Amino acid sequence: MSNTPNHSGLVPALDFDNRMIPAHGTTSVDFEERVNYGRLRDYRLGRAMKSLEASECGAFLLFDFYNIRYTTQTWVGGALGDKMSRYALLTRDGKPHLWDFGSAAKHHQLFAPWLHEGHSHAGMLGLRGAIHPEVGLMADAVKTIKGMLIDAGVANMPIGVDIVEPAFLFEMQRQGLTVVDIQQDMLDARAIKNPDEIMLLSQAAAMVDGVYQDITDALKPGIKENQIVALASKKLYELGSDQVEAINAVSGERCNPHPHNFTDRIIRPGDQAFFDIIHSYQGYRTCYYRTFSVGSSTPAQHDAYTRAREWMDAAIDKVRDGVGTDEIASLWPKATDLGFANEMDAFGLQFGHGLGLGLHERPIISRLNSLTHPVEIKAGMVFALETYCPASDGISAARIEEEVVITNNGAQVLTKFPAQELFVTNPYQKFI
Repeated sequence: MSNTPNHSGLVPALDFDNRMIPAHGTTSVDFEERVNYGRLRDYRLGRAMKSLEASECGAFLLFDFYNIRYTTQTWVGGALGDKMSRYALLTRDGKPHLWDFGSAAKHHQLFAPWLHEGHSHAGMLGLRGAIHPEVGLMADAVKTIKGMLIDAGVANMPIGVDIVEPAFLFEMQRQGLTVVDIQQDMLDARAIKNPDEIMLLSQAAAMVDGVYQDITDALKPGIKENQIVALASKKLYELGSDQVEAINAVSGERCNPHPHNFTDRIIRPGDQAFFDIIHSYQGYRTCYYRTFSVGSSTPAQHDAYTRAREWMDAAIDKVRDGVGTDEIASLWPKATDLGFANEMDAFGLQFGHGLGLGLHERPIISRLNSLTHPVEIKAGMVFALETYCPASDGISAARIEEEVVITNNGAQVLTKFPAQELFVTNPYQKFI
């Protein structure tokens, strides 16, 4: 795996083809090569610029908050991150403009010096319609953007947009701009990770390793699914997570079929239980399942787990640079083998998806799409592989997930909590 374009040669500590990927703490040090944020910012903007230059567009207008972070290296999350009022304009001079929520723009002017002077603006488009378009905020914003395109000499070229509110799109068209979809261009840009992104993904996974240790200690009869979710969330924030996006906690009869959520169900002796921990560290996400049996286990539970593990190991053994996603998907059982009518019904059970600033990036690997439209796997991709097997008891099921980095020597697994065999938590002791 090559290093970033801005550094000639390969830093030995970052040679992930031949070394284990580290999971550093949250402290920077002067005596080890760790995440270099200047290198990270240069790499991400450089990748986006290559996509812009290869396109027909004069500029990219970005509303997807992962793309905004990727190009401007800024972040406002939570309640404001998804309101479609933050946006960035990337033009061919490589100096993005950012419009942000109120005082956040002033904050960027003070603390984000990589944004050029005069390129951090306060912006407001209406909070997903809460301020009616008739007020004119969108019209004014489009007028400003069009003026910038005229000044840059690209107003006659298409402007690419990743996601957009219909009212804003219609306003762009009303003012004479030709709008094209560049969602795929930005997903392509984000697909190959540099060493800094990989180290952040590794650190995010290491945090979940620790959470699973706490879960195995707590997973006993009488605890509720939502209590496990609370325990995991607290631990992640204590470790430095910047967003706990979702945690699935599924136990007992809820395991089959997989509901992809959690409830207040009380966990009982002999239950099978699986969890998915989705959080981000400095923007980089995990998707990390583990399955346990509580106190004791049954042959049916073990058999299901063994099959899910075999499917997982086959995929990890196969995946490498140059392999097609169809070759991975074909290793997994058909939907009908699992009792589903078709692949749409079973989507997400035997599944792979890219990981990065977004939870579901490229490539997406499944029998639904990959057999007919395969994507070539490349070194530098990071993605999660997920398998699921219902048990013969009709109630239990096994769910396993591993996150992998594709190096020039194959896949390196980031998710370290033991998963080769079914883990029985707090096993009952026989009295003699």
